[in-house]
Formats: sequence, C-alpha cells, structure tokens
Amino acid sequence: MQPSIFARDRSLRPPAHRLWIEAVSAITPMPRRASLAAGRTAPRGDGHPVLLLPAFLRGERHMQPLERFLLERGYAAYGWDLGVNVGPTDRVLLGIERRLDELHARHGCKVSLIGHSLGGAMARELAKRRPEAVRLLIVLTSPIRLPTASPVEPIYRVLSRWHSRSSVDRYATLNEPPDVPVTAIYSRSDGILAWQSCLELEGSRRESIEVKGPHSTMARNVAAWRIIADRLAQAEGSWAPYR
Repeated sequence: MQPSIFARDRSLRPPAHRLWIEAVSAITPMPRRASLAAGRTAPRGDGHPVLLLPAFLRGERHMQPLERFLLERGYAAYGWDLGVNVGPTDRVLLGIERRLDELHARHGCKVSLIGHSLGGAMARELAKRRPEAVRLLIVLTSPIRLPTASPVEPIYRVLSRWHSRSSVDRYATLNEPPDVPVTAIYSRSDGILAWQSCLELEGSRRESIEVKGPHSTMARNVAAWRIIADRLAQAEGSWAPYR
C-alpha cells in the first residue's frame, strides 16, 4: 500500500488554474538574453563538480539550461545519465549513487547536488546516505517535507508500484534533513506542489529562499540561478545565509 506521503486534505493542493500557467510556461522557450544577464552578475566558480537531477517525468534535457549556465560559470556540471525520472526505482537509486561515486573519484573532491522537484528530494536522500561525498545540496521546489499535495499525485501513485522498497521505507524519515549544507528554493505560485512542503527545516547550515515563478520552469528561473551561483561559490566548509 502506498504510504501517506500525500495530504488527505485536497484543499492544500495548488489552485487548479495554476496548471494552465505551468503548462504554458513549460513550453515557452527561455530568452537567451535572460541567461546572459544572469551570467553577467553571477560569481565565478572554483571548478568543483555539480550533479544535476531532473524533475518527475523529465530527463537530462530539462536540466540543460542550468547545466550550460554552470559550465559557463566554471563548474564541472554533469547530468545524471539515467533518462527520464519516473521516481525512486532501484535502478535510479543505485544509478545516482554510482554517479556520485564516479564524480567524487574523478575530481578528488566533494560533489554539489542540485535537484528539481522529485529530483531534489532524491538528491536530499542521497546526501543523507553519503554526506562524506557531498559538498552542498540545493533543491528547487522539491517535496522535502511530508505530507505534500499535488495534482500529479495519481500519476505518482501508478508508477509507485515500480519504486524501490527502500525508498518507501525512507518516507517515515524524509522530513529529517541531511548533515550537509542545504538551500531549498520555493515559490508560493507553485502550481504542482504545495509550496509549504518545499521548505527545509530550520537549523544550522539550512535555509529556505523564496523566488517568484512556476514550478515547471524553476530549473531555468534566473532568480534561482543567481541563488545557485551564490551558494556554490562559497568556500568548502564555510557557510553564510543568503542575502
């Protein structure tokens, strides 16, 4: 039986009219001038590796604008090489851990993780399992505080029959943060997830930052990019809240 990861109260779901905004936003190309503007003001990176995890039902292409932005800023940015994200299957969970190990060994340093939506929740669980290999975690409109509410719940429930038993067992502790620095970016205009479930628990080296914009384009949201660049530019082992 599917664990109670979704709220029983359907009123917590984002308003139905936001789905139209999400759909239109998802198919609207990102203006090149917007990414150029973000790059002009963003700090340069130190070359450390960054692993990107896509949203539910999205693949590598979904994260490519952010990947290009990070490469231009001097980071070694990588996709997850696992195709479309259908949820925490055994293949995906083993794959992202192998990918983390590969990048950790190749660069000889810790890897920063960035995940959008469900990809962020999965990156957060990976950081819990392997904190010694993770430098920083950034989650973009990700369901990291249960229960959540979403209009895509029926699709997730159907696909959950193929999800790993180990991931189902972890739902009970999903609200607990990892022992690495965490920045959670959320939007009150989110049309896919209840924004309240995208907030990280308060505490040392943890922060939740609000930006404007729809859920579907958060991985190419310029305001989010500026926050990402600022957070990644911090020296390893240091931490100061975003301002």
